[in-house]
Amino acid sequence: MFDLAGKSVFVAGHTGMVGRALVRRLASENVRMVGPASRIDYRRQADVEAWMEGERPQVLFLVAARVGGIFANDNAPAEFIYDNLMIGSNLIEAARRCGVEKLVYVGSSCIYPRESVQPIPESALLAGPLEPTNQWYAVAKIAGIKMTQAYRRQYGCDFISVQPTNLYGPFDNFDLSASHVIPALMRKAHDAKLNRERQLVVWGSGHPKREFMHVDDMADALVFLARTYSNDELVNIGSGQEVSIAELAHQIGEVVGLDAELVFDSSKPDGTPRKLVDVSRLRSLGWDRARPLDAGLAETYAWFREHLGDARGYGGHSSSSSGD
Repeated sequence: MFDLAGKSVFVAGHTGMVGRALVRRLASENVRMVGPASRIDYRRQADVEAWMEGERPQVLFLVAARVGGIFANDNAPAEFIYDNLMIGSNLIEAARRCGVEKLVYVGSSCIYPRESVQPIPESALLAGPLEPTNQWYAVAKIAGIKMTQAYRRQYGCDFISVQPTNLYGPFDNFDLSASHVIPALMRKAHDAKLNRERQLVVWGSGHPKREFMHVDDMADALVFLARTYSNDELVNIGSGQEVSIAELAHQIGEVVGLDAELVFDSSKPDGTPRKLVDVSRLRSLGWDRARPLDAGLAETYAWFREHLGDARGYGGHSSSSSGD
């Protein structure tokens, strides 16, 4: 057990969706939150090390990343691999230099091979070719995982790596040029309802299956693992439930109150045919508190409507490389 009480905690990437959820979750803990007083570019090693040397946080949740959907990955592969390699490398090395007691590196389930056995066990890592549409991001995240393992082996650092499934919730990115499937469909369905459109076009065939998890549940699992887990093996974080993209589109339409025909554009890429992570390791450790998808979608849409003016501009959160 790692006791968080009284520790100084740094959430790298606190302006993004996951980072904000973690800050909300840690507010109920007896910890001292620390963070840069001004903007830091995590891709710049000297800037990262200077701040870490000055503050010396005891716990680091590394959630900073450049993220985005298929469109964003396909159009900016160099940015996705460079930014994420540099963010992970700089923060992990600075944490070692500054004596961080616990580091939780947050990856993504897209690290697993395209044709993985389902549900995907942690042992599937590097067992086959990656999904081409997000390989740049995946390679960078795999490098971060291997860094945490190498630093445990060589330096004895208590660094762990976790792989969450697809996330959604408050402060998601609703910019259609860079958003993932849930915020993209929710934004499109909302606009279609306002414009009284008779059709809603959904990218792809609708056949692929995905697992989704509310970001606040994921944040709770992260805090749980920071306390209870210390090993070089990965830990998947997910809900254990999957849904097809077609079923998801129907659910979002119902939540939004959209009365329109769903049209699936098969000329657009589907991505991985199926992606459900095996959460047996997480459950064996004692965490199994993911909310149902319908409840999470309703909460997210309520948040979206309340923050509509801001939510339309959340494209800036597709990258959490800075510390502002």
